[in-house]
Amino acid sequence: MKMRPVLAIAILATAAAAVLFRGSLAQEVKQDHHTERISGSAGDVLEDDPVGRLKVYVYDLPARYNTALLEKDPRCLTHMFATEVFVHRSLLSSAVRTLDPEDADWFFVPVYTTCDLTASGHPMPFDSPRMMRSAIRLVAERWPYWNRSEGADHFFVTPHDFGACFHFKEEKAVARGILPLLRRATLVQTFGQRRHACLKGGSITVPPYAPPARMEARLLPPGTPRSVFVYFRGLFYDSGNDPEGGYYARGARASVWENFRSNPLFDISTEHPATYYEDMQRAVFCLCPLGWAPWSPRLVEAVVFGCIPVVIADDIVLPFADAIPWADIGVFVAEEDVPRLDTILTSIPAEVVLRKQRLLASPAMKRAVLFPQPSQPGDAFHQILNGLARKLPHGDGVFLRPGQTVLNWTAGPPGDLKPW
Repeated sequence: MKMRPVLAIAILATAAAAVLFRGSLAQEVKQDHHTERISGSAGDVLEDDPVGRLKVYVYDLPARYNTALLEKDPRCLTHMFATEVFVHRSLLSSAVRTLDPEDADWFFVPVYTTCDLTASGHPMPFDSPRMMRSAIRLVAERWPYWNRSEGADHFFVTPHDFGACFHFKEEKAVARGILPLLRRATLVQTFGQRRHACLKGGSITVPPYAPPARMEARLLPPGTPRSVFVYFRGLFYDSGNDPEGGYYARGARASVWENFRSNPLFDISTEHPATYYEDMQRAVFCLCPLGWAPWSPRLVEAVVFGCIPVVIADDIVLPFADAIPWADIGVFVAEEDVPRLDTILTSIPAEVVLRKQRLLASPAMKRAVLFPQPSQPGDAFHQILNGLARKLPHGDGVFLRPGQTVLNWTAGPPGDLKPW
């Protein structure tokens, strides 16, 4: 086997983990206008300073669109779709926020569309389109800014499995399509797949939410060896939603199980142990296969814990792809090549594994995929602001001529038209 030279060098300590969430960078920082690039072997994450480059007005909506939903079900703060909550909170205290809408470059509509939870805590977006339509109607009636551009200078966080298509099953999401009222707005969404009906052009693709404080509390001591070669915990089949099999994860997860459940290099299981975070810190490679959608929190967890992410999701659009060097820190395996995973991973030269681990050790790399509270420079919230700033100034076609605006409140599936 080719495993030995890779493991011999890849069993590295997690010394940088202690500065994962705090502390300054030891690398030299080069400044050029508003853009900073961190140089050196610890990584190269693009760090733009959004302050002074844009102003954001946050609409003050009735609590029933956001904070009242949290009071009713606090679980909205902890699931992987909680991005919408923490972006809102961070904006309220951010230096880019303006209280004068006349000065705003962007307008944010804080609607918590993922707080409609089942008893088991799974967000079901059945009410989301009606809630969004209601919020946009309110914004259009109370303020003049939506009507002048049909929302082209507005942005929304839509972190469902398939973004603003508002459904957790792909075929139904595609049939529904993106809510027509959002056709001109910018979407900040976790879903990203090239040439997909639910990825709107110009969207900012972001990571799902993973709890920074909880992960910080589970950091292992420096020097902990990486004695596991490949690690994965999660579903391989979803018999409840995919009774015939083969559709869930387009069969990629099933292929992982069927080919490698007995392979000694692979530590894979459906169990989710209490030591999950610690186990990732003991692994060299962490599988990040698609599920119903291309992404999952495993991508964030792998980066945070320095485990090389093995992305199995064809045509995935990764979060902050213009800022994070995903090709340098991860491994990408086509879904059809899953049966060759062992050969692919054991064939990676040891020096390449080492370099990826050094890059993953960068505190800046880890910070860029997290939403800490309060927000920190270079974190995921600031990456969103950077993305918005790079879309400025708005083009000549953003603002409509008088009489050109037509708000089509009856566009969309019939179920979306019920009052919310």
